[in-house]
Amino acid sequence: MSDSPIGVFDSGIGGTTILQAVQKLLPNEDYVFFGDSKNCPFGTKELPELKEIVKSAAEFLIDKQAKLIVVACNTATTQTIDYLRETFPDIPFVGTEPAIKLACDSGASNILLLSTEGTAHSPRTQELIEQNIKPGQRVDNFPCLGLAEAIETRNIDKIRANLVENFKNISEPEKIEVVVLGCTHYPLASTEIQKFFPNAKLVDGGEGVAKQTKKLLEEKGLLNQSRKRGEVEYYFSKAEE
Repeated sequence: MSDSPIGVFDSGIGGTTILQAVQKLLPNEDYVFFGDSKNCPFGTKELPELKEIVKSAAEFLIDKQAKLIVVACNTATTQTIDYLRETFPDIPFVGTEPAIKLACDSGASNILLLSTEGTAHSPRTQELIEQNIKPGQRVDNFPCLGLAEAIETRNIDKIRANLVENFKNISEPEKIEVVVLGCTHYPLASTEIQKFFPNAKLVDGGEGVAKQTKKLLEEKGLLNQSRKRGEVEYYFSKAEE
């Protein structure tokens, strides 16, 4: 079982940012990655549909003998991680949540959380803000409409146009100190996002996910003891034309 792969899934290419973070910490593990581009973005799905989507993704990875599954999506984590754990009690799940704690612990006063609608409106996201915000801090919870879809196209002109539209009403962007990239697609556009917030540090949850993955594998005796570098199998559902 320890030499079985780690499963990772997301609504497309965004989850590769989490995959890379986990690979960096656990280079000797094998991985199976499933990008559900057909259902991108998860952030606009109603909960019953989202549950069916993530259940199908988990079943696919379990069929590939995954020993642990990383939910490389903030929306899927904040809305369905408990459902997945209840549905598949024999499989350890590691979720991805917005790095709000990291941002608040930085001591910054002005924090901006960027995410999909599903993540922004999730009770879990509000809970994370309430748990971690400190006196004198401000955390603006800002849903970016259509940004994940634009990034999924890999079209830089669409990405730039989307960012201009989303950020046009943000006042005094130069005063924002930390930007939380609360969607795993967003790090793929970090260079473009940084241009709008020149004085901000950009943070995401990748490193935290990697550490939690390692911790859980250690606790369950599932670390791969091989000394050779692991391999990755990639699978994508076809996006609608």
